[in-house]
Amino acid sequence: MDGQHVNAMAGDPAGAQSAERSVTTANTVGAADTSALSTEEAIPEGHFHDPDAEYEPDPEYAATLAPDAARQRRERVGPTGRPLPYFPIPGPVSEHGPAKVIAMCNQKGGVGKTTSAINLGAALAEYGRRVLLVDFDPQGALSVGLGVNPMELDLTVYNLLMERGLSPDEVLLKTAVAGMDLLPSNIDLSAAEVQLVSEVARESTLQRALNTLRNDYDFIVIDCQPSLGLLTVNALTAAHKVIVPLECEFFALRGVALLTETIEKVQERLNPELELDGILATMYDSRTVHSREVLARVVEAFDDNVYHTVIGRTVRFPETTVAGEPITTYASNSVGAAAYRQLAREVLARCHAE
Repeated sequence: MDGQHVNAMAGDPAGAQSAERSVTTANTVGAADTSALSTEEAIPEGHFHDPDAEYEPDPEYAATLAPDAARQRRERVGPTGRPLPYFPIPGPVSEHGPAKVIAMCNQKGGVGKTTSAINLGAALAEYGRRVLLVDFDPQGALSVGLGVNPMELDLTVYNLLMERGLSPDEVLLKTAVAGMDLLPSNIDLSAAEVQLVSEVARESTLQRALNTLRNDYDFIVIDCQPSLGLLTVNALTAAHKVIVPLECEFFALRGVALLTETIEKVQERLNPELELDGILATMYDSRTVHSREVLARVVEAFDDNVYHTVIGRTVRFPETTVAGEPITTYASNSVGAAAYRQLAREVLARCHAE
């Protein structure tokens, strides 16, 4: 049967040409893969590849946005369907502080809050900014993600909240990333939600604790727990901006309305300076119609409040958790690292635009 098939193709000029084209295509693809690999390996140590410099949207997704390929290239259409601006690499700063306080907040778990807090902080530190990460989740995931065992800690952010005479320097931990420090957390923090109920101005407890640290840092990033309880209200009261990591999945989309309502209540009653800085699409997979539809609906609903930067799915993120370091150091040349560097530049650009 196979012999008849091969002979039939040999006798058919069209079939022979088709087979020849297939071989040629395979060789071309293989050569391209080898070229890409050799380029990545040729990057000098200490440098990283920045694909944003020549950003090209996913062809399958781009086809749903604009049928004109020339327009896509001309306007650099990004995954959100909007023209993708160029975010310049920021220059060094001569002095630090006062810090912008950013709360990573979403009441749904598993949407990338902790991953985004760690990697955004690391990318900002890479650009010369001093960063403090605050683990404000009793699960201590942020601490674990930076190689700290929460169960071995004597002092955490809980002690900073509940003990008046305690200095922040006694709780602060240095991370492996230059310019990035950590206020760690563990299960003790879950008791604070109950104990703070009887406190005067209980919603401002974290704000008071961070006020003494603001002049030492350029950014303070708070990783909130997946709920809208008193701890999250404390984080929103202390923050200037909120970033909402949103998984490109339907159930994640449903909770955004409740979160924006909570943000508005905090703005009205506790923190007039608070504003929604942006919704960050995470775990995006351009190959699935569902991811593209969810992202399109988010952009339709929130427009400019959606970051141009989109964080795609990659196996590198779970690996970094095990390694206990950010993706910017664990896999410096990866697509995920480039995405968080672009996010850092976009955050800085928004801050400078104010």
